[in-house]
Amino acid sequence: MPFSDELMNKAKAWPFEQAREIAKRLMIEKKRGIDRSDRPVLFETGYGPSGLPHIGTFGEVARTTMVRKAFIELTGGTVPTKMICFSDDMDGFRKVPDNMPNQDMLTEYLGKPLTDVPDPFGCHDSYAGHNNAMLRDFLDGFGFDYEFKSATEEYRSGKFDEALMGAARNYQKIMDVMLPTLGAERQATYSPFLPISPTTGRVLYVPMKNVNAETGEITFDDEDGSEVTMSVTGGNVKMQWKPDFGMRWAALGVDFEMFGKDHQANAGVYSKISKILGATPPVQYVYELFLDDKGEKISKSKGNGIAVEDWLKYAMPESLALYMFTKPRTAKRLFFDVIPKATDEYFQHLAAYAGQTPEQQINNPVWYIHEGNPPSDIPPVSFSLLLNLVSAANASDKKILWGFIETYAEGATPEGSPALDNLCEYAVRYYHDFVKPTKQYRAPNEQERAAMVDLAGRLRKVTGPDRTDGGELQTLIFSVGKDHNFENLRDWFKAIYEVCLGQSQGPRFGSFVAIYGPDKTADMIDAALAGDLG
Repeated sequence: MPFSDELMNKAKAWPFEQAREIAKRLMIEKKRGIDRSDRPVLFETGYGPSGLPHIGTFGEVARTTMVRKAFIELTGGTVPTKMICFSDDMDGFRKVPDNMPNQDMLTEYLGKPLTDVPDPFGCHDSYAGHNNAMLRDFLDGFGFDYEFKSATEEYRSGKFDEALMGAARNYQKIMDVMLPTLGAERQATYSPFLPISPTTGRVLYVPMKNVNAETGEITFDDEDGSEVTMSVTGGNVKMQWKPDFGMRWAALGVDFEMFGKDHQANAGVYSKISKILGATPPVQYVYELFLDDKGEKISKSKGNGIAVEDWLKYAMPESLALYMFTKPRTAKRLFFDVIPKATDEYFQHLAAYAGQTPEQQINNPVWYIHEGNPPSDIPPVSFSLLLNLVSAANASDKKILWGFIETYAEGATPEGSPALDNLCEYAVRYYHDFVKPTKQYRAPNEQERAAMVDLAGRLRKVTGPDRTDGGELQTLIFSVGKDHNFENLRDWFKAIYEVCLGQSQGPRFGSFVAIYGPDKTADMIDAALAGDLG
């Protein structure tokens, strides 16, 4: 059911906040007499192919898609939209990333446009072509609706020529914007135009000796010292990255773009350049950066983050989309240990959606993740619980898990519950790669041992429907803790996890007993007390 106008105008979810800003921008343009009939509202995402794509790149596309969906809903689908993924692949090759093969070969091409550097993997026509293909393959696999654009193609095909001529005509205005942002040494040699050397093919950072505003020709000294005069059009130059940002907005007619906090200080510069070239800057949204497990910024060149394929080895893409939706303006660690929590939270939001009011649904992440049509296949078992089940059952594949699940959830089958079947496979992989190597079992103290012996005995006496009732089993475990005088029952549950599962926390233990079975849980407790699990 579509949301009401009133609801969409009050929605607190950040994609709708941005959608309303875009709608305001269109209203302002309309009042100014700007004709938009010949072009759609353009959402842009940028990508620098200097290294392999990482999850941050995916996050930008996913989040922009969410804003686009909210805008389409807000306008009732009456305003055409388009999203482009723009690759700055004409940028000069500055550094060979540590995670690339054929390092010596790549070193020979330093300074050349990324599309003129050979592919070190030998699969594509260039270094940029390889990285661009990796990005597109993933975006296509996820089903994103976008159009890919290459900076090299835009520059060399002449599509940027009009904007570049405008930059030549307004050269001094652009310099007036840029020079105050630079140090004295850089000011002396700075130019917004970066010519491509006609002799070496490298991107040159050289000052302009002359800029002809009428003809669009620039004059500079080439690497060999010879003076060269050539046009700024036809791919002869690219622009420095800050002016390039604003020029691209003007040339393409971008209406919305988001970027990381590292761009925030320069956002005003991008907007000023865009205005100088006769365009209205787009609505801009700044998100916080992702951090690795050490709290350092994720870098493509360092390769210190999670690759897209790594996340998808251990969880479904929807969990990754949820991670991107949640608090984009808060710095977050993006490493393997966030995957189980993101997965469980995704299914919690999905399970809640059907019973929510429209006011709640419009703020539920799954509406944005599934573009307004969340599925109904919800596993009866959490990812965290499956990880403990893998541990207790020493499961090497998901078939072992299904032996317990079919007893716990009557009628559940891999064919009838594909989401749960996939979750089982993810859990087995994640457990063996990340949980098992870190397990540390400990011996119980006297109080804990007595309580666990008592718990094992009581579990063996559980009969009938209570054997699969997580709530009743949780109550039983509470009772044992109280009877053995644990002042804080959290300490009691922590002891169970540390002694029996080799970890300090986990999902509700009653739910674990319900799926693993009271008798088998009692056997596990006995083995732990005998020191046979560590």
